[in-house]
Amino acid sequence: MDYRKINAPLSTVTRDVNELSKETGNVYESVMIMARRANQISQEMKKELELKLQEFSTYTDNMEEVSENREQIEISKFYEKLPKPTLIAAKEFTDGEVYHRNPAKQMREMEDEAEA
Repeated sequence: MDYRKINAPLSTVTRDVNELSKETGNVYESVMIMARRANQISQEMKKELELKLQEFSTYTDNMEEVSENREQIEISKFYEKLPKPTLIAAKEFTDGEVYHRNPAKQMREMEDEAEA
């Protein structure tokens, strides 16, 4: 995922609870969906950052020798300036870009249809 192209806000935004619950019918379910997506995004960003920083790492026997690399610092600053994963997940959810399903709800619906 290219995080540079995401136009999510960089700071906290007040959201309308009714708008969040429209898709699922439940505010708490919507929040859980966004939380899980935020965890996924966070893991992706962490892996990507680690891969980029591994290019600069040198393995030395002495742990006290820490060399600062200008490119490492720039990469780290770039990731610090990105929107937080929770804000990205909320933006994706409100834009309808998150696929989600609730197996328990689907089972209840199937049982209700079978009874009818």
